[in-house]
Amino acid sequence: MDAETFRRFGHEVVDWVANYLQEVEHYPVLSPVSPGEVREQLPSSPPPVGETMEAILGDFQDIILPGITHWNHPRFFAYFPANNSGPSILAELLSAGLGVNAMLWQTSPAATELEELVMDWLRQMLNLPSSFRGVIQDTASTATLCALLCARERLSGFQINAHGFSAWSEQGPLRVYASREAHSSVEKGLKIAGFGAGNLVLVSVDENYGMDPQDLEKRIQEDREQGFNPCCVTATVGTTSSTALDPLRPIGEIAQRHGVWFHVDAALAGSAAILPEKRWILDGIELADSLVFNPHKWLFTNFDCSAFFCRHPEVLTATFSILPEYLKTDIDRQVTNFRDWGIQLGRRFRALKLWFVLRYYGVEGLQEMLREHLALAQEFKEWIEESRDFELLAPVPLNTICFRFQPGMRSGQDLPSEELERLNKALLDEVNRSGRIYMTHTRLGDNFCLRLSIGQTQTRREHVVQAWESLQGSQTVQSMH
Repeated sequence: MDAETFRRFGHEVVDWVANYLQEVEHYPVLSPVSPGEVREQLPSSPPPVGETMEAILGDFQDIILPGITHWNHPRFFAYFPANNSGPSILAELLSAGLGVNAMLWQTSPAATELEELVMDWLRQMLNLPSSFRGVIQDTASTATLCALLCARERLSGFQINAHGFSAWSEQGPLRVYASREAHSSVEKGLKIAGFGAGNLVLVSVDENYGMDPQDLEKRIQEDREQGFNPCCVTATVGTTSSTALDPLRPIGEIAQRHGVWFHVDAALAGSAAILPEKRWILDGIELADSLVFNPHKWLFTNFDCSAFFCRHPEVLTATFSILPEYLKTDIDRQVTNFRDWGIQLGRRFRALKLWFVLRYYGVEGLQEMLREHLALAQEFKEWIEESRDFELLAPVPLNTICFRFQPGMRSGQDLPSEELERLNKALLDEVNRSGRIYMTHTRLGDNFCLRLSIGQTQTRREHVVQAWESLQGSQTVQSMH
């Protein structure tokens, strides 16, 4: 593609994105297409000759776009946010144009040094100890896997890396501890890292769904008595289901006492800690060996961008560093080579979009947006508490509300759990099918819960009001009156 053609269609695409961001709330949030509908409209074989950009963009508009669920819609309340913003999108375009592979300092010095800088900016914004060094991973799942591998190698003296688990077989299985509300990436990480899913020990939670430190201590002691080797404990700040908060300080003290790696998963909630009034959610973080949080969740930076901090970069690099001749440079001892800081060799220039976002909004601008989302979550919580049709099922420390439709509240007689689940599933399907809002569900204990997570870049109070109106006005709710 010559420069003039690129310029012509580049302008057209940028105009389309600008219009899309301005008009996205007019789309149905959840894609209405049926399984197989998109693929059936596309050829089953690759094109033998090139096609025009007009034809390609036309098919994008007519075939691809209807099959998109709009994660940056202001009434997207499902899962957790996966945000973007204007400055982040522009930086992503520049990064794509540069085509940088940031595996070594030498392969693009600016990519490495900018990543070092923005990660230290984030460290300062979270008020983390200066002993933490940061690196950008693709997702929190990858960062958690890196933490598990570091824990494994530190405990085994790097013998498992060198000789496999057979070098450790006589020492007894390695154990990893996480709460019953921990993210599924912990179990997946155990499988990938060779621990085995059966060596994940699920710790009990308290009435607020945070980890019970006393149960953690008990399980570690019992494992030692039975010949197991406690290796790592993962605490969660902002669980996936309800944004519950594990108490970091007592967990960290237990981890230190037993010599196990302490990893903190704050994938969503870590962003909130840039607020002075919310920094308490990371109380005790100085005891952690590693921490992850995702700017691509709640800091208005395009997916993917996961901030991984480690208090022992020497363990991190010893775990992952491999130095073939073709990657050696004369300045390796003077610089950081981030290919030694994780699983990937090739690395995208992710720091550029984070730098754009931090500079464009500034710390105060980001704090203002987070405060607005947190205030909206508290207001929605109050609507639930005042309602005669809905009940709150978990505390709301951050931006996610877990609740359910409970028509029995009007008569003072709760419906059976099976009937409640049926009604709440019907309600969820109805509001999602409408295209007006998109929510998801979870389970807390035996309860089927509706979840509403507030955090999209463009979400304002009017959109949260519209979500509440959609729920109250649904046929499912009205039919029970």
